[in-house]
Amino acid sequence: LPVEFGDYHPLKPIMVTDTKTRRGARKGSTSSSSSSSSSAAPDPLSSMLDGTDPLSMFAAASASETPAMSKEKEDDAVGPDFESWSAKRGEILARFTTTEKLSIVSPFSQAPGSSAVSEKVRTRLEELDDLEEGSQRELLNLSQQDYANRIEELNQSLKEAWASDQKVKALKIVIQCSKLLSDTSVIQFYPSKFVLITDILDTFGECRRSLPDSPHNVNDTAKETCLNWFYKIASIRELLPRLYVEAAILKCNRFLNKSGIQDTLPRLTSMIRGIGDPLVAAYARAYLCRVGMEVAPHLKDSLNRNFFDLLGTFRQISGESVQNQLVMQRVEVPEYLTLYSPAINWILQCIAYRAPEDYISCAEIWVEFTCRHFTKREVNTVLADIIKHMTPDRAFEDAYTQLQSVIRKILTYFHDFSVLFSMERFLPFLDMFQKDSVRVEVCRSIMEVFIKHQVEPTRDPVILNAMLHICKTMHDSVNALTLEDEKRSLALLIIGFIRMVSFGRDFEQQLSFCVEARATFCNLEPVLVQLIHTVNQLSMETRRVMRGNHSRKTAAFVRACAAYSFITIPSLSSIFSRLSLCLLSAQVALANQCLSQADAFFKAAVSILPEVPRSISVEGKLRSSESFLLDFINNFLATLLVVPDHPEHGVLYLVRGLLNMVQDYTWEDNSDAKVRVYISALPLLAAMSQETYIYSIPKVDSNETLYGGDPKFLSEINKLCETLIGQILDHLKVLGRDENTRRQGALAFSLFGVLVSHGDLRNNKLSQLTVNLWNLSHKHGYCDTRISVRTLEHIKHQAQQPDMAHLTDTVQRLALQTRT
Repeated sequence: LPVEFGDYHPLKPIMVTDTKTRRGARKGSTSSSSSSSSSAAPDPLSSMLDGTDPLSMFAAASASETPAMSKEKEDDAVGPDFESWSAKRGEILARFTTTEKLSIVSPFSQAPGSSAVSEKVRTRLEELDDLEEGSQRELLNLSQQDYANRIEELNQSLKEAWASDQKVKALKIVIQCSKLLSDTSVIQFYPSKFVLITDILDTFGECRRSLPDSPHNVNDTAKETCLNWFYKIASIRELLPRLYVEAAILKCNRFLNKSGIQDTLPRLTSMIRGIGDPLVAAYARAYLCRVGMEVAPHLKDSLNRNFFDLLGTFRQISGESVQNQLVMQRVEVPEYLTLYSPAINWILQCIAYRAPEDYISCAEIWVEFTCRHFTKREVNTVLADIIKHMTPDRAFEDAYTQLQSVIRKILTYFHDFSVLFSMERFLPFLDMFQKDSVRVEVCRSIMEVFIKHQVEPTRDPVILNAMLHICKTMHDSVNALTLEDEKRSLALLIIGFIRMVSFGRDFEQQLSFCVEARATFCNLEPVLVQLIHTVNQLSMETRRVMRGNHSRKTAAFVRACAAYSFITIPSLSSIFSRLSLCLLSAQVALANQCLSQADAFFKAAVSILPEVPRSISVEGKLRSSESFLLDFINNFLATLLVVPDHPEHGVLYLVRGLLNMVQDYTWEDNSDAKVRVYISALPLLAAMSQETYIYSIPKVDSNETLYGGDPKFLSEINKLCETLIGQILDHLKVLGRDENTRRQGALAFSLFGVLVSHGDLRNNKLSQLTVNLWNLSHKHGYCDTRISVRTLEHIKHQAQQPDMAHLTDTVQRLALQTRT
């Protein structure tokens, strides 16, 4: 009849048809064939004696596997990324030791005689009915090593019994050894005892599992034999050995039906709830999870149920039974709790195996709890665990959202970046963000928190190294396709970091940092600009702090700062950034009495001016560059007042070089920019002709000192002024011919203002030119009357000052023209 799992009960007689062929290999046996029907079940083990065991026959018939079988087998196996029990075995044995004396019950049974097979069958059936009451003896006062040796002897006995077809003896050894796991008389040794005893269970399980792995096409006789094994195990009276022995051959359930293992695991899990000792129950759960992972790692429900059942047993630790046991054995609660760690670690490893979604969803929540209530040590442990679980098979690629959430929660509670970056696993955690866009976004979030909460400048090497790594990640994401807004955003974050770096008075270390940063962030121009500003500030600070001390060393350092800027500026693509930084660096070098460095920067600026394009992009729109260029030149002219002439380049060589560049530059059509530069140069030349300059730089001798009012020097200034004024007047004539009267009037009024403010109007020729310019500016009525009125009032006020009476005659000749 077809055999169904639900048709059987260990106490119910089984109707079977038994067919067997006996071989004459053993003494007293005969060769015969028989068929019989009986209400008594035949011995399921005796057929092994003559090689007709249905499972053995099925094994021989199932030597080949179909692709579908292989696929099913592959799905039921853990991969190499799962840390095996054997890897943990040695550590547990070495950690949980004892000097107490141990005892062990040694089971043994009568060896089968040379009687006929029929006698052997009757004897074996009797032994199976009395498995737990066979001959046994207790060995006392064993050392830990003696205990381990005795367990190994039992393991060997089990193998020999199985190999010699003494299946009952083998089962008896397994049952008696399983009973040892209920003994916690030497509680510190229990984890090691568990390892040793489960070695025997593993041996027994391997013996029974040396059968085909596939449940397909299993014949009824094979199912019957398998069921007899399970029913005999079910008849074991004590819970613990019954549980362990059935768990050891869990894989054999697959010969009954496809859902055999799936149905058995929850039942065994529920059985463990009947174990009273929480430590014994914890290791029973660990063993069930272990065999469950070997045969069905995809069945996670029973793993989760075992874990939560384990959590529920911890309340028993404070109970009277456990506490009395600890008092008797003089074991403290903290030491007792460590005994659970191997079991808990194993169960959690099983639960977490190949779970990216379940595990990380849980870790995402728990990390906030850890950050809120614990220290960096515990948070670092959580990060290490996440890395361990998310790295295999690149599982992190499917969990970027959760991993980003973990980072955000850590940043919410950790604002001290020296603490944050001292976590060994924080940066390796960031390395899991392999997708560029996600990686940059995470780095951006870290930088934003740093800039917001880092109040004081830092020189902490831990922070600097980590932040350089993060900033480099953002910088390296920039490519030709990166939008300008994105570049600007990233640059601002990196600049924010650079501004927070300060080595105090260790100026050389600060400069070294800037050198490293320049090499790291070379693709972001705003960052390079910031670095040049930082170095110039460093140069000025050095001179201020070290004033009067170590003058040679200080001079060498400020020259090094100047060299940094001189090397970096040409790498900038923005021409106005290059111009402004050349001028700024020249001013700093001049302030630090580095005249040759300042001269090099001024020459560089002059050489760059011809490259200025006629239009530039400003916020995405093309605009004329004239206004920017004029602003720069005016700033340049103002600086040249304090720059001494070079002894080898003649009088006013920088002023002449700048004006020559202006003369040769290709200005826009219909532009007055060149003439406006000439007008702006006149006040500079007027200031240079004074005996005392209106401003100067300490310890820098300007031309006022070099020339001391030398008539030749003044003559050169006057000649240059005459040349400039001549150029301006020629341009005004051209505008008049072209009937550009509005532009003519505006330029005439500008030149008028310069002459009144800086010219010596006691010179009749210059005074007459001033009056002519006034009249020309008002000739066509384009001049603002209010400005004209205020100008006249100012000149009248000046005429009342001592030594300015000559202005009175000029004012009387300046008339306002009314519009008709």
